[in-house]
Amino acid sequence: MEWRCNEERIPFVSFRNHDADMYVEEPDDGEENQENEHQEDVDKEAEELLDPASPQGALLSTPLCPPEEIQQGSVDHTHDDSVLSPEAEDDGYVSWRKRKKHFFILSHAGKPIYSRYGDEHKLAGFSATLQAIMSFVENSGDRIKYIRSGDHQIVFLVKGPIYLVSISSTEEPVHSLEGQLELLYSQLLLILTKSLEKCFLRNAKFDMRSLLGGTDAVFSSLIHAFSRNPASFLHSYTCLSLPYSTRQAAGAALQDIIDNNVLFALLLCGSKVVSLIGTRKASLHPDDLFLLSNFVSSSTHFRTTESFSPVCLPQYNASVFLYSYVQYLDANTCLILLTADADGFFYLKECRARIEVILTESHVLQEIGNSVLKGGLRVEDLPIESLVQDDRNQRLSDLAGETRRRIVGLGGVAGLWHFIYRSIYLDQYVSSEYSPPLDTCQDQKRLFRAYQRLYASVHNGSAGTHRMQYRRDDNYVLLAWSTQDFELLAAFDPLAEKSSAIAVCNQVCQWLRNVESEIFLFGASPFSW
Repeated sequence: MEWRCNEERIPFVSFRNHDADMYVEEPDDGEENQENEHQEDVDKEAEELLDPASPQGALLSTPLCPPEEIQQGSVDHTHDDSVLSPEAEDDGYVSWRKRKKHFFILSHAGKPIYSRYGDEHKLAGFSATLQAIMSFVENSGDRIKYIRSGDHQIVFLVKGPIYLVSISSTEEPVHSLEGQLELLYSQLLLILTKSLEKCFLRNAKFDMRSLLGGTDAVFSSLIHAFSRNPASFLHSYTCLSLPYSTRQAAGAALQDIIDNNVLFALLLCGSKVVSLIGTRKASLHPDDLFLLSNFVSSSTHFRTTESFSPVCLPQYNASVFLYSYVQYLDANTCLILLTADADGFFYLKECRARIEVILTESHVLQEIGNSVLKGGLRVEDLPIESLVQDDRNQRLSDLAGETRRRIVGLGGVAGLWHFIYRSIYLDQYVSSEYSPPLDTCQDQKRLFRAYQRLYASVHNGSAGTHRMQYRRDDNYVLLAWSTQDFELLAAFDPLAEKSSAIAVCNQVCQWLRNVESEIFLFGASPFSW
């Protein structure tokens, strides 16, 4: 097993075990190692963990696979898990060990706080094992980042007294998994604020699970979004496609109630923004918007009644609560008003009533419903007239002619299957709707993770501010284009040629510029983080 420091100039010590790589980050000069009251016990447990003959070492060497890939007839000599729900599992079940992606939150004392699969009470021993690994490395003056072993990797994140761990075999980049752990921690802060650290200062063995009762659906929804929602790695938000006049009317309705008592007013349709207004000195980070949207949409309670709940926006201020007034105006549209006034419920209720009247009279709610039925941008709708106007490129002219003869629903021009476009200045993105041949959840998840790897490759490299990557495999051709103004990720038919793919990407950018007033929110103050 190799332990590698984060800085290349720092030498690393090497231990041989498991054919695995463990990467650790050395702390800054002068940083003191934390004392551990039970040092001898921790060292003994960590050394046992590194022994492949030990039960813990054998457990971490067990390959992970998705639930649907669990082979029938597998026998667990410890438990009968043939009709077991994920919530009732523990680390003794074969089905639990074969889950493809785990997330854990635990305290620095090893107490479990959250587990994606299984009962936290039954996973206390496994949580203690994870804590032992992290403490073993920290007590030697290093900081563990991740471990690679076989086809899966274990990623660690330390946030004061909170430890977060991801164990997966999804082939996602480490950078992406670290970002997911950061969002998971931020979701925890949204519910409890950073003041939770004070609880651990008073009592290192404090059990936080009592404060998180009923929030499993929030974390589960967030983890599900890690494989579905581009906002999880783009750190931007997307808007509902609407006529410019409709969005302006929605913004005017929200602007009318913004004052010292209302910090932010948001009109959402699912996870998409209809309009967003904030006070002049306040800015809402896209990650806070993403987590707040997840918090609201993952609970059926918000859909059935008006609610007034304390929430924390970690990027805005991680130490204090704001108060959110949430009311669904119809089946699609949700209004969220944020205030610092704990007694502001009735005032915000009056504001909601005024907004609802304006949105109804101006037919904004009706237009939102029409947009939901219509759907978003489709690659089949990409204009091709401009491709044939350039006589200097006969090849594209022939290509456009072939596109007209395509069967509808089999992709766009030059075999374009899907794209994601991000405006860097606006911190907003737009993506095309999935359509055949990307019409199954498995195909969409595969493409999403391919985008993750491509995006991480672009941003972890040193190619400068204008970067382009072109990749081809058995599933598709992928193209990434990053400039100072925008970023574009596109997927093509695996037989698409590079020159044609680049030409079509240029056409996509031009198309989006022509309809930008409908797909982006303009007029909001630039974010200031």
